[in-house]
Amino acid sequence: MLKRLMFSLYLGALAAPAWSQTAETAPAAPVAEAAEAVPEQILVTGQRPGPGLWKISKDDHVLWVFGSYSPLPKNMEWRSRQVESILAGSQEYLKQPMAGAHVGFFRSLTLLPFVVGLKDNPDGAKLKDVLPADVYARWQRLKDKYIGKDNGIESERPIFVADELYSKGLAHAGLSSGGEVYAAIDKIVKKNNIKSTSPGVELEIDSPVKALRDFKKSTMDDVACFSTTLERLETDLDAMRVRANAWAVGDIEAIQKLSYADRESACKAALTNSDFLKSQPGFKDMDARLREVWVTAAEKSLAANASTFAVLRLKDILDPQGYIAALQAKGYKVEAPQ
Repeated sequence: MLKRLMFSLYLGALAAPAWSQTAETAPAAPVAEAAEAVPEQILVTGQRPGPGLWKISKDDHVLWVFGSYSPLPKNMEWRSRQVESILAGSQEYLKQPMAGAHVGFFRSLTLLPFVVGLKDNPDGAKLKDVLPADVYARWQRLKDKYIGKDNGIESERPIFVADELYSKGLAHAGLSSGGEVYAAIDKIVKKNNIKSTSPGVELEIDSPVKALRDFKKSTMDDVACFSTTLERLETDLDAMRVRANAWAVGDIEAIQKLSYADRESACKAALTNSDFLKSQPGFKDMDARLREVWVTAAEKSLAANASTFAVLRLKDILDPQGYIAALQAKGYKVEAPQ
């Protein structure tokens, strides 16, 4: 949700991963190091089903949970007959939990001339001024490969530049954000006139004007986020293809067993530990608040419907402290796909 979070501070596209869901949904947490270097992988194409569904039940009421993932093969067509059948027969579709600001906040932002330059480093600093020399040299090599000539990006904060570079690197490697999966699910929901519920947390921002001014002046320790992004693109692209293929054919174990540099945690930490965000009480404890809001919505849906269909990030499903674990702790029966 980092893009969504930062969109609450300006009207453009923003950086890095998320508390809930973003263009980059981080991979499931690894459980072991890869035994050896991953050979270059050819991405799967054609129609693929993705993983099976998690079944959460109580009495004769069932919540089916589909695990989303990103990045995915760009030329893959996702289609799961199991998902189509179960979703079409469900009474409610539970979307992923999201956080966002009130509509009035966005309207007020459009009136602010100083939204321009919000992504820039404070005091006119350039990337070469805020990055260690070795990190900047690595950036230059990857910039030449994936972005090309763009002097303007040199003025932006590392966290924003990392997001742009990562997106371009994935596209170059034949990977996409996986948005077509959500589009396909939405199409089924609309076709069958299924009730759609969007669990969410509204971000509280008292003064958009002051928030924007404070953010533009604030510093942020986002070098780790930037360095981890470089590492993912330098060393992990082939393993990303392995994981993308594994999701496409429903091999969750293959996704879990490959280690990777945790870009999401590094970039989220840069934002959550910034003085700016610490000064915004409405942004506190977002992980826990989103999980609580989703679990409440899931319990309500389970009580009301014979069948509910939900989508969660695969990472949140597999997390032993995550969303599904929270329901299991409340006494619901959880069955993983075979």
